[in-house]
Amino acid sequence: MTSRPVAVQSVSLIMPTYNEAGNIADLMREAVTQVRGCGVEAVEVIVVDDDSPDLTWQIAGTTDVPGATVRVLRRLDDHGLTASLNDAIAAARHEVIVWFDCDFSQPPECIPQLLERIGAGYDVAVNSRYLPGGGENRSGDGSGLHLFLSRCLNRALRYLLDASFTDYTSGFIAVRRQVFQDRRLAGDYGEYFIDLIYRILLEKRFSVVEIPYVMQPRHSGVSKTGTTLFHFLKRGRKYLATVAALRKLRAGRG
Repeated sequence: MTSRPVAVQSVSLIMPTYNEAGNIADLMREAVTQVRGCGVEAVEVIVVDDDSPDLTWQIAGTTDVPGATVRVLRRLDDHGLTASLNDAIAAARHEVIVWFDCDFSQPPECIPQLLERIGAGYDVAVNSRYLPGGGENRSGDGSGLHLFLSRCLNRALRYLLDASFTDYTSGFIAVRRQVFQDRRLAGDYGEYFIDLIYRILLEKRFSVVEIPYVMQPRHSGVSKTGTTLFHFLKRGRKYLATVAALRKLRAGRG
């Protein structure tokens, strides 16, 4: 299927990785194909890797990706998703920044719908599992528990923060570069996305839109989120702490 041209001239694709050797080369090529299919003239891929023992960073650096420039940021210290994304955002050169999970669970073919919304004038576009037409099609260890807890968490976040937004833990996003002129991501793991989205909604400086998509099983490797109740509860505590800080921020603004 050929994507419709969109009013976006340049895109930086950020791919945060840790032990994604089985996915990264195919993902780089497929993501660029999808973006170029939208009529985007300038594409760069920034693979930001936390010094993966499986040499993801090395594979990325030697992968030929027609139609794009490739840069690999091999991070030898200060590991973590949020720190990786901040480094890559600071290094990005193009008009629109896109990032997503690097295991094919967030399919590259869903990037064009993000760019279409940005091209239509929105500043932030997010792929959502929880809009009508969206969903999750994951499998493997812990997937059933993960799906249940993820739905419960997002329902709670809508109630506690802003009910107009549906997927506070999406992590599949396209953003105009100017959104990051005076902000950095904050948090350890998934809570960075809660913080980012709610602050943007609260400030009302930038327009936000969600689009439904269906999350898929990862192609290879192991989930970084965890597979046990202990892992999910450990993450959940940080999410709740973030929510408490955001509600305090909202109260302070009256």
